[in-house]
Amino acid sequence: MSIFPTPLLADAEALLAAARARHVRIVTAESCTGGLVAALLTEIAGSSDVVERGYVTYSNVAKATAIGVPAELITTHGAVSQAVAMAMAEGALAASRAELSVAITGVAGPSGGSADKPVGLVWFATAQAGEPILSHAARYGDLGRSAVRLAAVRTALGLLSARLG
Repeated sequence: MSIFPTPLLADAEALLAAARARHVRIVTAESCTGGLVAALLTEIAGSSDVVERGYVTYSNVAKATAIGVPAELITTHGAVSQAVAMAMAEGALAASRAELSVAITGVAGPSGGSADKPVGLVWFATAQAGEPILSHAARYGDLGRSAVRLAAVRTALGLLSARLG
C-alpha cells in the first residue's frame, strides 16, 4: 500500500513512461514539498532508470550550496520567487546528469505568508537541456500545509509531463 493517492500514482507512472520513452532522466529541486515529488516518483518500481536524483533544498543555504542558487538572488527576490525557482531548476540540471528538472519553492503554511507572498503561493520552474527555462506560479490559498504540498506535487507532475510533450 502506498502513502500516495492512487490517481497521483497513476500520473507518476505515466510521467515515468513518457520520460523512459524519450530517454530523459529527471532531477528534482524541492523546497516546500520537502522531497515529495522525488518520493512519489521513486514509489514506482523501476523508476531508477528515469529518476536521476532529487535535492531537498529547504534552507536558503542549501539552495546556494547544493544547486548554486546565488545568495544575492535569494536576498533580492526572496526564496519564494520566480527568479529563485528558475535558478533552482537550472542549478539542479547543471549539478546532475539529468536532462529535465523541476523546481518548487513556496509558502505551505500555516505561517510564513505575507501580503506579497501569501500562504499557498508556490513557484515552479522546469529546465530541459537545450531549451528555455519555464516558470509557473500557483496560488492554492490557505488549504492547510499538507494540501498545499500535495497540490504542488500534482502541479509539478503536470509541468514535467508538459515538457515531455
